[in-house]
Amino acid sequence: MRAIEMTAFDMAQRFVGVREVPGSQSNPAVLAMLKLDDDWPEGDDVPWCSAFANYVTWLLRLPRSKSLMARSWLKVGRAVNEEAEVGFDVVILKRGGGSQPGPDVTDAPGHVGFYAGVENGKVLVLGGNQGDEVNITAYPKSRVLGIRRLY
Repeated sequence: MRAIEMTAFDMAQRFVGVREVPGSQSNPAVLAMLKLDDDWPEGDDVPWCSAFANYVTWLLRLPRSKSLMARSWLKVGRAVNEEAEVGFDVVILKRGGGSQPGPDVTDAPGHVGFYAGVENGKVLVLGGNQGDEVNITAYPKSRVLGIRRLY
């Protein structure tokens, strides 16, 4: 029997299109992701990008942050930054406008997802809670706080 090789990016792609349910209902898949590491979320209308990254890495038994805070991923794996590759790399981004703290502050707003490449000078991120769903979105490189390799 041949071993199956799957990267975190490959696994994350399986979830493209999973989205929040508008209104008072919640998507059970998103709730399962949220509840993996914390009991407080009652619905899918909370930030769940880190929950998605944790769920994918949990499925593959990879290192993970075990936190719903996106910037918690700044302490997982090892920094790679310019040597980023599609596969096992996560991108941690600043979230929101105005002045944002640097990567040394892990309890500030952020966003996390799997590195999907660079296009037109922007970093591509395969992540959850991007427009309330799992998809690939382009972000300005100026928002990148760090890129971490999970192996």
